[in-house]
Amino acid sequence: MIRNVGTCRIETVQGDITLEKTDAIGNAANSMLAGGGGVDGAIHRAGGPAIMAECRRIGGCPTGGCVVTTAGRLKAKRVLHMVGPIWNGGENDEAELLAFCYRSALDLAVEHGLRSVAFPSVSTGIYGFPVRPAAMIALRTIAAFLRERSAPELVRMVLFDPGTRKAYDEGLAELLPDIAADA
Repeated sequence: MIRNVGTCRIETVQGDITLEKTDAIGNAANSMLAGGGGVDGAIHRAGGPAIMAECRRIGGCPTGGCVVTTAGRLKAKRVLHMVGPIWNGGENDEAELLAFCYRSALDLAVEHGLRSVAFPSVSTGIYGFPVRPAAMIALRTIAAFLRERSAPELVRMVLFDPGTRKAYDEGLAELLPDIAADA
């Protein structure tokens, strides 16, 4: 699904984020930037040791934050290591931390002149954040940022499985209805 926000675009696709040719890809990282499973492990395996070497130099990142590194052997130029919150029932500022995580990544993308970014669904894997609320938080945050800053030109949500893709498609359609389809 594709929706425009001013001169920018939000897309949802199902796929493997490590294959993206965008300027940057988002990584669902842990606060120690120590690599791991899921998206994080896949990015480190595909990108090679240069990514981990930079992560070690950086040392860590707080929950809700983001740091940027090389993309190593990936097709992207940079990796935005996004530290999302662990779901604890929603009573520990998880929604705010998740929104701040996306906002931090977008701020870094603009700061580094990155015109296209691909994000995974942060915190919805092993961190247990419910997919539908996470999708709405991510999409609202991204749309608001694009309205405010008119950059990056493209934000692509690259979703690993059909259920997550469906949640993001439904969220995007709700948040940004397709006016042309109603005409």
